[in-house]
Amino acid sequence: MNSNPANTTNPSGQTAAGEGVSAAAPAASPTFSPLYQQIKGLITQSLENGEWKPGEIIPSEVELAARYKVSQGTVRKAIDELAADNLLVRRQGKGTFVATHNEDRAQFRFLRLLADDGAEHPHVSRLLECRRLRASADIARQLDLKPADPVVLIKRLLQFDGEVTVLDEIWLPGAVFRGLTLERLSEYKGPLYAMFETEFGTRMIRATEKIRAVAAEPSVADLLNVPAGFPLLSVERVSYTYGDRPVEVRRGWYVTTGYYYQNDLS
Repeated sequence: MNSNPANTTNPSGQTAAGEGVSAAAPAASPTFSPLYQQIKGLITQSLENGEWKPGEIIPSEVELAARYKVSQGTVRKAIDELAADNLLVRRQGKGTFVATHNEDRAQFRFLRLLADDGAEHPHVSRLLECRRLRASADIARQLDLKPADPVVLIKRLLQFDGEVTVLDEIWLPGAVFRGLTLERLSEYKGPLYAMFETEFGTRMIRATEKIRAVAAEPSVADLLNVPAGFPLLSVERVSYTYGDRPVEVRRGWYVTTGYYYQNDLS
């Protein structure tokens, strides 16, 4: 590492001297990047490389500060942002852990359907199919694949309080999800994203969604036990993993009789 001190940023955003990052840090770009953002990037890189697995504790702020040759305050600000991004979880008196989709809080991040009473009701998943096929031009574009590249298609129903409420069609990159079969899905006990995380090393970090009201087409209406033309909520999602790589396209149809879709804006 260069022995000269590097410019740093304190929590107020002002620069100061006396801290530096390790030689593993990326080369400086013309755009100024606060030091805590650089440390956030290095920690994220370690997460992506699997240095710390989902559910595992990461080194303390003191240890990370020594590792990256920065102040503890700089590390704390980086971890604060990673926790806000749902990549890390702070546990009082225990330390900071890598977030996992097995946690109830993480599950609700990606399934925002609430009953009219505001409660999060448990749901049961009923798998309809899981098969490999060639990506259409539209799915290939959204997954950053070439047309006709292999993809995995999953279809399932979600039942809330015994009522069929959601129909999902999920497309995944075939190269990433080799070996994913209907039998394997059926045997897994837990959230779908937790399976992707633990068995395929793919963690969903964020998602973008498009929501609109639609009339149920006959094939969709039949599966959801509603009349053709019944008003449904259509939710189209693209989910991303580390490096902002798209790894899932999901199209869902929601029966919102007795339920609503909640999104928290900040």
